[in-house]
Amino acid sequence: MGAVDIAMAGHFNAHALGAVAVGANVWMLGVVATVGVMMALSPSVAQLDGAGRQAEVGALFRQALWLAAGMALLVAWGARHSASLLALLGVEPALVVDAQAFLHALSWGAPGLCGYFALRGLCEGSSWARPTMVFGLFGLAVLVPLDWIFIYGKFGMPAFGAEGAGIANAIALWLQFAAFGIYLLRSRRFAPLRLFTRWDGPDWRALRELLWIGVPMAVTFLMEAGLFIVSGLLISRMGVVAIDGHQVAINVSSLVFMVPLGLALAVTVRTGFAAGRSDVHGVRWAAGTGVALTLVTQTVSASLLLSLAGPIARLYTDVAPVVALAAQLLLFAGAFQIVDGIQAVSNGALRGLKDTRVPMLITAFAYWGVGMPVGAWLAFVRCQGPAGMWVGMIAGLSVAALLLFSRLWVQLRSGGWRRFAAAGGLDRIARR
Repeated sequence: MGAVDIAMAGHFNAHALGAVAVGANVWMLGVVATVGVMMALSPSVAQLDGAGRQAEVGALFRQALWLAAGMALLVAWGARHSASLLALLGVEPALVVDAQAFLHALSWGAPGLCGYFALRGLCEGSSWARPTMVFGLFGLAVLVPLDWIFIYGKFGMPAFGAEGAGIANAIALWLQFAAFGIYLLRSRRFAPLRLFTRWDGPDWRALRELLWIGVPMAVTFLMEAGLFIVSGLLISRMGVVAIDGHQVAINVSSLVFMVPLGLALAVTVRTGFAAGRSDVHGVRWAAGTGVALTLVTQTVSASLLLSLAGPIARLYTDVAPVVALAAQLLLFAGAFQIVDGIQAVSNGALRGLKDTRVPMLITAFAYWGVGMPVGAWLAFVRCQGPAGMWVGMIAGLSVAALLLFSRLWVQLRSGGWRRFAAAGGLDRIARR
């Protein structure tokens, strides 16, 4: 959705584009945190499903809705009080005003965003990802005309500019959540789960255990996203060509990363399902197959990036200095494809086993204890520019891949994952 907002705002005027781009980066921090926390539902549902306890999923899902409500309040509050953060980062005062207007309007969509991720976790944990794809595309489809109406001022509406993008997103998020919820309410597949047949109050023990799983995942995602965001901010100090070349390369690598990310989500569900059945062979098979498939797909991705770096860069721009830098950075992107895939899928398998706290510490060390210091040292002390920051990212991802895969290997060999499969308070609430 962010790409649509930026494209639509860019055709309105440059100021609106800048405000939306700045606001979207702040909003993305809330989205990443929400994804991590709400992802606790997916392995929990998968383990109940694997244990043959599907009838208990409904009560667990209703607790996840309470968790979504709490996250919505936090995300909305953060979006509405981000002006001081933007000013601290040195954003131009005029941009701060419009970025804050964008975020204030968008904050009304926080409940829809968080509710959507609760529904998504339920579907993915039940090994049914198609609704997530369908309603994700639905949200994108309704956003385009809404952006056109509110940014440009159509059908009698005033031209809100950047604020209009926030209004459009808030409406789209609510429509996406409502459509997804109505679909599940009417779905025969989920009818036996009795998702909406009763109203449960918050159970603090169950919510605490969901947070025990979800908060480390949120921190893990923020550690990784933060590495790339801060790297981009540091590179932006090197000039327009540097940030433009970096943006091209990071966009391409983010697009390619969708493949191992999808595999990681699938591995989370399959390992969780096998863990719920206490199926040692199934857990090993799901994790091992995921890693093997990732090696294949990432080898292909690396080969394409290494051999087609120049042509890919020219798809984005014809400015020669930017193309040259982007092509150079795409070679680095090709170099880290395999380790990036291995860290993603290893982390996905560990999430399926509800092992999230040690991976959180691993990623914090790898990205901020290794990746960022190495990148900053090479870029600014050794004067290697953007290439130095990218070498730092490679170092961080490589350490993360090595340590996360080692953690997964130890868990699979020792059977230590069994202690994470015990749901504790989640069992108690699921039986209500």
